[in-house]
Amino acid sequence: MKLILDTHIWLWMQVEPSRLNQSVIELISDTGNEVILSAASSWEIAIKYALGRLPLPVPPADYVSSRMARSGTKGLPIEHRHALQVATLPLHHRDPFDRLLVAQTQLEDATLVSKDKQLQAYDVPLIFAL
Repeated sequence: MKLILDTHIWLWMQVEPSRLNQSVIELISDTGNEVILSAASSWEIAIKYALGRLPLPVPPADYVSSRMARSGTKGLPIEHRHALQVATLPLHHRDPFDRLLVAQTQLEDATLVSKDKQLQAYDVPLIFAL
């Protein structure tokens, strides 16, 4: 199963896995599943860090790349088709990062893992992590 992790889920996986429910921890730990972090999440992390809203022990470029390698998380680039898919989505959610994650989940035949219940309004496989 391809699992695209919402930004907060990936961050919690790194420092507070106890915030995730047991079934999500098992899915993420299952080596048969592909755990994916979108470039949209890296962008969101970089913005929040630059604004002082996300403290990290090292700059985002070091933090994200080292934690992805350590956790076996695969990266998903943002492609034009992902960005353009956003135009087809209803405005259930205004967060541009979440909308891009929904578009990527649809086009990559994946499942989105999030705590955001607003995302259930979209036509996308969704696993709630709490």
